[in-house]
Amino acid sequence: MIDIVLLIVRLLFVAILYVFLFAIMKTGIGLVRGQRKKERTWKLSVERGPKELRGVSMVVRGPVIVGRAPGADIVVGAGYVSGRHARFQPMGQNLFVEDLGSTNGTSVNGSFIADPVALRDGDVITVGDVSMRVRYN
Repeated sequence: MIDIVLLIVRLLFVAILYVFLFAIMKTGIGLVRGQRKKERTWKLSVERGPKELRGVSMVVRGPVIVGRAPGADIVVGAGYVSGRHARFQPMGQNLFVEDLGSTNGTSVNGSFIADPVALRDGDVITVGDVSMRVRYN
């Protein structure tokens, strides 16, 4: 009789241990997911330009270079786009765009820029004939 009681206690202990470990794992996964959901990021989407670039979108987590050079993050193969034309740079919660001394310039919402400009959600940046929209998600 005592053997049966000990067996039931052991099985109950193992079941409680598994429930406890499951609860810890679920809480840990929930915390990680919650942190990712709270993190807001800037997203850059090409709206107008060459067919191969239209619809391309990327999350901006570090500097993003737009230009004609093969080393650029977004390569625009057009003669009126400089090798290193513009740079998107996140700083804290803000995203800045800067013209890198290009020949034909960079515009934000139709206005050409000379200095780095802080972007707002929905701004349209034009480099040559390529238009990109930024979103803050």
